[in-house]
Amino acid sequence: MKRKHGSEEAQLGRSTETCNNGPETGPSGSQTRSIFDPEPVAKQPAPAPAAESSPLSRAQKAQIERNRQRALMLRQARLREHPSQAALDGGCDGRVLRVQGTRLVDSGGGFFIDESESEAPAGPPPLREKPAPLHITDRPDCDECGAPVASSFLVDSFDWPVCDPCQKENSDKYALITRTEAKQEYILKDEDFDKREPELRFITRRNPHNPRWGQMKLYLRLQIEERALQVWGSEEELERQHELRDKKKEKIKVNKFNKRVKELRMAVRSSVYKRELTGHEHTYGEEVYNDADDTYTRTCTECDHSQTYEKM
Repeated sequence: MKRKHGSEEAQLGRSTETCNNGPETGPSGSQTRSIFDPEPVAKQPAPAPAAESSPLSRAQKAQIERNRQRALMLRQARLREHPSQAALDGGCDGRVLRVQGTRLVDSGGGFFIDESESEAPAGPPPLREKPAPLHITDRPDCDECGAPVASSFLVDSFDWPVCDPCQKENSDKYALITRTEAKQEYILKDEDFDKREPELRFITRRNPHNPRWGQMKLYLRLQIEERALQVWGSEEELERQHELRDKKKEKIKVNKFNKRVKELRMAVRSSVYKRELTGHEHTYGEEVYNDADDTYTRTCTECDHSQTYEKM
């Protein structure tokens, strides 16, 4: 038992020396690595120096030029398929439609492009010149305060002699009205605005309900009232025209209602309403022989219709 313990101590001592002294050298001269030593790191080879860029050869330059020409041809083909882009670039290779002397280019997207608008250079909006103030001797007197008016909104826009302070104080009196409301309220037509002398002046504003709609035309209500009196002669006649229009509207409404009720009754009680789809059926009497023509004639007993025929 003692010898066995001694041999084990000797083996432990040798392993401790091996760990402390580092890797041993084998009989062939190679080092013996211990299990506690780190693994050696492999050395990476040094990168090769980059080759200097050589100049392009003639074949490479020719290939580059062919690729460039091919790209230009593809771009022109796309522009021909989409003339809207061609119009923006200054071209017009698409399908063209002429309407009343105007060239319209089919964009291929469901709408036409006006060539004149596409070719027009984009510039600042046109400036509106403001009229110069009137001379002292030519200035009209204000209808409210009697002071001479050099320049005001009503004078410049509607040629109505009222200064701006008086207009603000009497805003209801000098109110504006749209063209549609004026036509409905005063029973006027388009020619009463445009063709009847003197032509009514107006200003344009954006539609507040939808900015995409057309601009509104605003007129001065006082001028519209004068034009209505000029057309109808008096206020009584204007009131009578209002009554006639209301009666006409009411009659149209009643007729429409009665027609709708009749359709409903016919749909519910179709057996009561039987329409005669066939025409009049003739009932002929005795035939008469015509010896001169060798023909026969017969007459309807209910109407004056007669029929002449031959027998084979």
